[in-house]
Amino acid sequence: MADAASRGTQAGGGARTVVQLAALVVGLVFLLVGVLGFIPGVTTDYGGLALLGPESNAMLFGIFQVSVLHNAVHLLFGLAGAAMARTVSVARIYLVGGGVIYLLLWLYGFLVPQDSPANFVPLNIADNWLHLGLAVGMIGLGFLPGRGVVAPK
Repeated sequence: MADAASRGTQAGGGARTVVQLAALVVGLVFLLVGVLGFIPGVTTDYGGLALLGPESNAMLFGIFQVSVLHNAVHLLFGLAGAAMARTVSVARIYLVGGGVIYLLLWLYGFLVPQDSPANFVPLNIADNWLHLGLAVGMIGLGFLPGRGVVAPK
């Protein structure tokens, strides 16, 4: 008989598995980054924050180019992670699917010139390398064990 984790439901007793906890933590980090992208000081050249496109001069931590759209995407990814951490199977979908999305975003960032209107997110070199790291990390986390309880909810 399959246990709750392998059926894609919550681990027994209201506790989370490793993969669920990973999805939750990744989601919370995305939420934090999304909020920080709207805070002057944490985001340098905040006055240059544009809705979208390469004309946005705002830099999260002075490194990563952000826009309102970019920050909103982080917030949405964060909400998705928090919501999708409820079951093992959905947590895996979030982590692996999100990793694939970030892998595609990394590829897009290297193919599209930074000053092009097609760079609507916007992305710079630091963003591109971060997105590759996120892709590898999220996909890897998606293959963590779905069995075994790590913490009560």
